[in-house]
Amino acid sequence: MVLIISPWNYPFQLLFSPLVGAIAAGNCVVLKPSEITSHTAAIIEKITSEIFEPNYISVVQGQGDVIGPLLIKNFKFNHIFFTGSPPVGKKIMAMAAEHLTPVTLELGGKSPAIVDKDVNLNVAAKRLIWAKCFNAGQTCIAPDYILVHESHKNTLVEKMKQYLNEFYAGNALQSDHYSHIVSEKRFNILISYLDNVTILHGGKYDKSTLCIEPTIVDNVPENHPLLLEEIFGPILPIFTFKNIEEVVPLIRKNRYPLSCYVFSKNKKIKQYIIDTVEFGGGCINTALVHFANTDLPLGGFGNSGIGRYHGKYSFDTFSHKKSIIATATFFDPSLRYAPYTKLKNQFLRFFLKIL
Repeated sequence: MVLIISPWNYPFQLLFSPLVGAIAAGNCVVLKPSEITSHTAAIIEKITSEIFEPNYISVVQGQGDVIGPLLIKNFKFNHIFFTGSPPVGKKIMAMAAEHLTPVTLELGGKSPAIVDKDVNLNVAAKRLIWAKCFNAGQTCIAPDYILVHESHKNTLVEKMKQYLNEFYAGNALQSDHYSHIVSEKRFNILISYLDNVTILHGGKYDKSTLCIEPTIVDNVPENHPLLLEEIFGPILPIFTFKNIEEVVPLIRKNRYPLSCYVFSKNKKIKQYIIDTVEFGGGCINTALVHFANTDLPLGGFGNSGIGRYHGKYSFDTFSHKKSIIATATFFDPSLRYAPYTKLKNQFLRFFLKIL
């Protein structure tokens, strides 16, 4: 019996993707879609109720802070799969611990994008803007901030502005190719992030449509929420470095990001980041696309999550591998049994050495 709790940012995909693995592994499943995206939740319930018997796959609706604890505390699930924020993930894990229920926690974090000195700036700018603006930044693996070599900062910013204008015809607030923010509460939080920073591009918003244009910011104070919290929106802070070694302590201020993206032509630089920075998964000279490869596991590390899924890894997550040894009975040597004579011990030592 499995419980799958999905978030609001990709409310359909992030519920049905783990469900496929849970079904393949032979589980019954309770689905808890996000109450924030209530229309999608209604469609999810309609689809599942028409296809599956309720004792096989069931949907439970309601407020997450009520339904989640009721389910977890009153029913002993064999596995709980949760996608969401680290604070809620901690609560899920604490409740699951009461029943010793294993969990998969797909959380978030402040995923950096590192733009090295030796880089194709044009491609880096284009792909970073695409990745950050996908779903208006409401993606757990979105680039959360940029660390760029100081010699390239101004050029990178200008190229990102160029592509923002190309993608959205100079007006993202009116574009049919750009997403809006999920709720007024989330909209207000994001707008508050624009205080006490320098806006290099963007900064406009429309509260009536809950739309915030892609915004590049600079001069972020050390205690600013943009440095302390996962942004989860279309705001992109930019920072500089002189030497690649400087980026590691900067990233470790928000340790264990879900993703990390490196833009560089230098093999040593790319390998240095892979070897030195602790993160769930990532890309070189692009962003986001590791999520789409079903041959790769998706999962966090440390604060960004526990466990992994996608493709065969989803099947493994919802399975238990039993270790079995079967032996014959026609031959039963006395070596294993007492008394353990000197000759037996010598033979066993010899046998263990050659294994």
